[in-house]
Amino acid sequence: MLKKRFVCQNCGYESIRWLGRCPSCNAWSSFVEEVVSEKRSGTEPTSPPIELDRIEPVKLKRTETGFGELDRVLGGGLVGGSLILLGGDPGIGKSTLMLQVAAHLAPDQKVLYVTGEESAEQIRMRADRLNIRAKITVLAETNLDQIATWIERTGPEFLIIDSIQTIFDPDFSGAPGSVGQVRECGNRIMRLTKAAGIITVLIGHVTKVGAIAGPKTLEHIVDTVLYFEGDRNQRYRIIRAFKNRFGPTNEVGVFEMTDAGLVEVDNPSSIFLMEDGDRIGSSVIATMEGTRSLLVEVQSLANPTYFNYPQRQTSGIDYRRFILLLAVIEQKLSLPIRQYDIFVNVVGGIRIDEPAADFGIATAIISAIKSRPVPKGLVVIGEIGLGGELRPVPNIETRVKEAEKLGFKQCLIPPGSKGLHSGIEVIRIRDVRDGAKLIFGE
Repeated sequence: MLKKRFVCQNCGYESIRWLGRCPSCNAWSSFVEEVVSEKRSGTEPTSPPIELDRIEPVKLKRTETGFGELDRVLGGGLVGGSLILLGGDPGIGKSTLMLQVAAHLAPDQKVLYVTGEESAEQIRMRADRLNIRAKITVLAETNLDQIATWIERTGPEFLIIDSIQTIFDPDFSGAPGSVGQVRECGNRIMRLTKAAGIITVLIGHVTKVGAIAGPKTLEHIVDTVLYFEGDRNQRYRIIRAFKNRFGPTNEVGVFEMTDAGLVEVDNPSSIFLMEDGDRIGSSVIATMEGTRSLLVEVQSLANPTYFNYPQRQTSGIDYRRFILLLAVIEQKLSLPIRQYDIFVNVVGGIRIDEPAADFGIATAIISAIKSRPVPKGLVVIGEIGLGGELRPVPNIETRVKEAEKLGFKQCLIPPGSKGLHSGIEVIRIRDVRDGAKLIFGE
């Protein structure tokens, strides 16, 4: 029996009739009619229930990808039969990363690279540029029936589909990349690869707001969701895990894009720091990315304003948090914040979302307004409350040890931090006013 429905192509919301505006995501003219066959599901259970303590534990066997940074994000490597979704902006290096991983696995495993966006010849050209000579089978196909046939014939152990938005199921209406097609293709690929125990990577497009294109159900059915981030005009890339059934989330791996492909960065803190002396409007903070601490440089610029409403712009930090810090600085330090256009930037394109960066951001802003440099060799850590007080942050010892490893001499931290054993000078600061007096001598 055929059933008609209207599906929002932006978020996947379903309706029995066409709507001009989606009630879920508020997108206009996003509903497309889909026709699906309504099948009755079987009434017999496929497997009996079992008590939790009677289930035999399984020891996961992991396969290294050839990149220590990627293995860290995955929780130690690829797990057999896992389904991974890799998203990122166009041209960021998703296909390059997967081709390099495939080359590392090819000597020991059968690898099938399904390309729906490029021809087989284009994949060969990329492999030549990366100096890859591995035995990788390439299939240029978008029809899911044909892809399933070749998967059964070749029996791959590692499968790459580039990209899921170009694949279509001929038994389902809708254009490739539509919400319905992405959902149905994702479900069918999951059933096929899980049954065969194939490690599968689905490369996905992202929308203009940075979310993976297609329905949210695609992210629900996969085991791991990875985002590949960075500026195409810069060399460095960051990969994050936002979902991981086989390891921790919010871990990051750092790569450098070179003429020979992606190269992992062993010491990520070094790429976010400058080696020169004291600079006005610049401070160094210790931020956490998963279990790893990174030292990052924050820059601020303050110019006398010529507008009735001063300009406020940020890059790499939360704007609302930035406005809050300006209010605290203005009240507690009596600085003429309203007379300046203030800009804040996090060096290297990284984004900081944790409150532990408050003290470092405030230090950079105060330095820019006072036109006084922050001493070289200083790291500042701490969350700032509305009363200007510095509040303790988690993983303080990990942050301080990272600063010590990179040769910093002094670290300012909140007063509640205890049990630190470090080779650098650690000073506990009560509030932002005391911190400004110590740093700038006032």
